[in-house]
Amino acid sequence: MTGSIQIGIVVFPDMTQLDATGPLQVFSAVPGVTVHLLWKDLTPVPTDSVMVITPTTTFADAPQLDVVCVPGGYGTDDLVNDREVVAFLQRQADGARYVTSVCTGALVLGAAGLLRGYRAATHWTAMDVLDIFGATPTPQRVVIDRNRVTGGGVTAGIDFALALVAEIFDRPAAEAVQLRLEYDPRPPFTAGSPDTAPADVVERYLQRIAPHKARRREAVERAAARLAEDATA
Repeated sequence: MTGSIQIGIVVFPDMTQLDATGPLQVFSAVPGVTVHLLWKDLTPVPTDSVMVITPTTTFADAPQLDVVCVPGGYGTDDLVNDREVVAFLQRQADGARYVTSVCTGALVLGAAGLLRGYRAATHWTAMDVLDIFGATPTPQRVVIDRNRVTGGGVTAGIDFALALVAEIFDRPAAEAVQLRLEYDPRPPFTAGSPDTAPADVVERYLQRIAPHKARRREAVERAAARLAEDATA
């Protein structure tokens, strides 16, 4: 693929910064790629950590993107019902080569009607609501279904970005970035998945986030109802 590749990552309040900064580090290491950090305005947005991210481009000023990407985080509960965000994604998706997400960013794509009929990944705690948007929840680190590319939770964003670089360019280009980043993960524990983590760890975590899961489901169901209404309007 020749010419400059325009990649836009949506940033928003209460996002999980690694969902965005992991892919950002990968994309920024590829020659010929321009990355935009997109939001409604250029006001710095707080993340779910101490880091604050400053957008580089507004929705109104964004070029037509080759890749549009939505990261995740608790802030997606608000984004799924944010008409300005949804409308921006719908406009960009019409001309984008790839429509993508990391973690619960998949729910925002779903709220824009962009995952109906597609297999998609998301954070394991959100798998139970992804199908409300007509997607097929697929518990993999990276899912590529036609031009929809979705990553699982948080750290899967690096895997997602490397897989996407291989799709856009080729495998050697992605491998060169992986080598540059020395991305050779060897975690000290095997607790990174509900399938491998100790059962008591999983249970305690689910108890802790139960109120948030209830809030997320309510937000997703409201977004799905709005999407259905818009389709019949």
